[in-house]
Amino acid sequence: MSHTLGIRQAQKQKTRQALLDAALGLLEEQSLSSLGLREVTRAVGVAPTAFYRHFRSTADLGVALVEEALGSLHPMIRTTVSTTDDSQERITRAIELIARHVDGYPAHVRFIARERHGGVQPVREAIREQLARFAQEVKDELAEDPVSEGWSEDDLLMLAHLYVDQMLITASLFLEALEGPAEEREERTRNVAQVATRQMRLIGLGRHHWLD
Repeated sequence: MSHTLGIRQAQKQKTRQALLDAALGLLEEQSLSSLGLREVTRAVGVAPTAFYRHFRSTADLGVALVEEALGSLHPMIRTTVSTTDDSQERITRAIELIARHVDGYPAHVRFIARERHGGVQPVREAIREQLARFAQEVKDELAEDPVSEGWSEDDLLMLAHLYVDQMLITASLFLEALEGPAEEREERTRNVAQVATRQMRLIGLGRHHWLD
């Protein structure tokens, strides 16, 4: 009996993931608010009623996509602000990590960029909650840095939000660089990295002089 239940559970998980993958593919060209449930089930090859065994609505599916897109990034975000090296190495590492993530998961980055201010409220809220978690984790890492001595909790959180917002902006720009003509991709990507480096450096300079 337990073996049969295990097989059923595995099949259920497989179908759920297929629905998520199909939705993500369809969202390459449209927003979640315009995505039809039947479009998703047709792409997977299951009956529309099967959708409700996994998600209550397309909004519920969108929230699951937010978790898939952002939930695994918390260790990476913390790594970008670790206090084990100087700020220039930290900036270089952060931008390299962002570029690799965008290259590996462009559809997820596009989904978050589009739906962060999209028309589906539960998804907007899920993204906002994930970004708030990122900011809190970044704040906790920054608080361990001697440079942060004397900073208030509110100011540290404000700085953390600046870093998180800058990472999102950089990811969106890397995505745009990947989507243009292939022969110009390397130069565009290099330009994004250069601008992002200067912007992160500017935030770092402001940080060092905030208490002056």
